[in-house]
Amino acid sequence: MAWDFETDPEYQKVLDWADDFVREEIEPLDLAFPDQQFVPLDANRRKVIDPLKDEVRKRGLWATHLGPELGGQGYGQLKLALLNEILGRSMWAPVIFGCQAPDTGNAEIIAHYGTEEQKARYLRPLLDGEIFSCYSMTEPHAGADPTLFTTRAVRDGSGPDADWVINGWKFFSSNARTASFLIVMAVTNPDVSAYQGMSMFLVPTDTPGIKIVRNVGLHGEGDDEGSHALIHYDNVRVPADALLGGEGQAFVIAQTRLGGGRIHHAMRTIGLARKALDMMCERALSRQTQGSRLADKQFVQGYIADSYAQLLQFRLMVLYTAWEIDKYNDYKKVRKDIAAVKVVMPTVLHDIAWRAMQVHGALGVTNEMPFLGMVTGAAVMGLADGPTEVHKVTVAKQVLRDYQATEDTWPTEWTPRKREEARTKYADFLEHQVGNL
Repeated sequence: MAWDFETDPEYQKVLDWADDFVREEIEPLDLAFPDQQFVPLDANRRKVIDPLKDEVRKRGLWATHLGPELGGQGYGQLKLALLNEILGRSMWAPVIFGCQAPDTGNAEIIAHYGTEEQKARYLRPLLDGEIFSCYSMTEPHAGADPTLFTTRAVRDGSGPDADWVINGWKFFSSNARTASFLIVMAVTNPDVSAYQGMSMFLVPTDTPGIKIVRNVGLHGEGDDEGSHALIHYDNVRVPADALLGGEGQAFVIAQTRLGGGRIHHAMRTIGLARKALDMMCERALSRQTQGSRLADKQFVQGYIADSYAQLLQFRLMVLYTAWEIDKYNDYKKVRKDIAAVKVVMPTVLHDIAWRAMQVHGALGVTNEMPFLGMVTGAAVMGLADGPTEVHKVTVAKQVLRDYQATEDTWPTEWTPRKREEARTKYADFLEHQVGNL
């Protein structure tokens, strides 16, 4: 029986250093270089960013999501979760620590399924933070149902070394505009189930035929200023060795990538939600109205209590799921809890950010505070890597597997039958008790 909610003292020192480092050195980057974390470094920004990355490497905190055999530090998901709580406060922090989305998931599947040549070409520079990547999966007409995907990859020839030619459309391909390569999911055998007939390809973004039609932005971003591309793959030719993990393996690979990505999003969301709670509490203690502080108003106290409880429950849920991943080393085995985390995540961030915004009054809805960006981010989290509703279905199906229907007319816990069984079980004692009355 070993339950322990304490962090190892040595690792706590690491986290304390990371907390100070992010606050003092990295959070200012969000204001000095906003929305540039996925833009390849020029000579000027490199002078600022490279020393910070070097310091992280010296501390042994670079790319902690991968094991040493895969090119990372081998800290595991639980330690990564504790670290990501800190990194989630800043847009730049995951980049400085080599664990930014979508590159973490992309690195993981290349590490697991890539050839040595693919690892040398794509994984090594990705882990070094020299390039960025894009996961190009969703299609405009298909939404969250990959069985409806129509993007095709066909061989131009009959031999094993024949090129593949990709045609189709992809939507919301995040970071495509600054990525060096894309991981493209395409139908390679339409005559079998989509679960066996789809494959993944590693495609450099400068390959002829890749046409970014527009870069879709989130609410508040200008036309073509976003980072979520609509891409037309128009006779995009790639060599045979662009295939990742073998023909027909796309769904197996996707589960590895998406499982990791979902839990990593949740880890960072803890930090962002905590930041909103911290700002709410500071405002409540600082602002006077109607003769007393906001902190003395019951409505505000309710906001703070509800936010704290939500965040605490969510944090424990994420840490437990991260522990499970480390224990079983199998995302499929933890699928139910990863899906449950994904379901809860957007609501937690939305609710806490919204309450914090309310407590800040008119200032809270301006672009001088980050709350509306958090609320929009919560909406994105409810859709990215699969919508909340789909994950609720997954959770329900997984939960129901542990139960079975009753063959009787009445429920198992039907009180009249249970009462009779109890009386039968203790009949001798009950008779003795009656006799003594």
